[in-house]
Order: sequence, then structure tokens, then C-alpha cells
Amino acid sequence: MDRKKQIAALPVRKDKKGTLKVLLVTSRQTGRLVIPKGWPWPGIKDHKAAAEEAREEAGIVGKAHKEPLGSYDYDKRTPSGTVPVRVKVFLLEVEEELDEWRESEERKRVWFTPTKAAAAVDEPELAELILQLKERRRAAARRRSCQSPGVRCVAHRCTRWLPSWPL
Repeated sequence: MDRKKQIAALPVRKDKKGTLKVLLVTSRQTGRLVIPKGWPWPGIKDHKAAAEEAREEAGIVGKAHKEPLGSYDYDKRTPSGTVPVRVKVFLLEVEEELDEWRESEERKRVWFTPTKAAAAVDEPELAELILQLKERRRAAARRRSCQSPGVRCVAHRCTRWLPSWPL
């Protein structure tokens, strides 16, 4: 089955206590909790388009990682039925929350721990990506303790997490 393609941001930050948090937003039609996502933008790299979708849908600004964390599938609801979609997800390190943004009248944003965020979303593959954040965070800490920043750590298999995220 051919799937349409979308891009998404998985917004994260640390709270004042250093706890990892994940941002979810409500969907406009059903109020389900989702991550900011949309169709690819012609002429714009996917990670940058994902960051712009997060700005429009969640009113957040940050740094999107160039490599996707992974992907998940879902069926997008449309007036004529459902459309199968594969979503490529990019980690977004949130640096700022805007007081007003393009869809602020249509959406609410809520910060969760990864465990609670995973439980709040409907898509099992997205929930798994969110839960993997905790392991990726541990892997990044191991990498920092064993090698220089930016060097792949083969010993701990922690090659997917980019070293720029200040854990």
C-alpha cells in the first residue's frame, strides 16, 4: 500500500529539575494529543520543515536534528475517508515557547514525561519512539563519559543521538 509522506517534530526540553519533557498538542478536529506534523515543504529540508510545523501548530521555536529519530504510520482522517500516511519524526530541542502563534486559538499544548506522553498518543509506533527517548538519553550520557563529543561510540551502540543535546 502506498503511503503519503509527512514530517513531524518531537519537541523536547528539560524542566527546572532536569527532567526530560515531551510536548504534545491537541489536534484541531478531534482534540487528540499528537506531535506537530504536516506535509513536506517543497524546497525545504525535512528537519527544517518539521521545525516550522512545530512553530505553526505548537508555538515553539528550537533546533531540529537533521537525522530523523524514526517514523510511524497512521491513517489520516479526511472528509472523504482515511489516507494511509508514514510520518518521519525529527527531534526538536525547544528553546522558546511563544505566547501567540498561528494556531493558538485551535490547539492546546501540554508537556509530559516521556512515559505519560507515550500513554497519551493513539499511535503505537509513535508511543514507542517517545519511550525510546529515555534509552537514547542514557546512551548519550554513556557516550559523553567514554568518548569525545561527535565521535561515534561503537562500544555502547549510541550512534543515533546527536551530541548537541545538553543532557
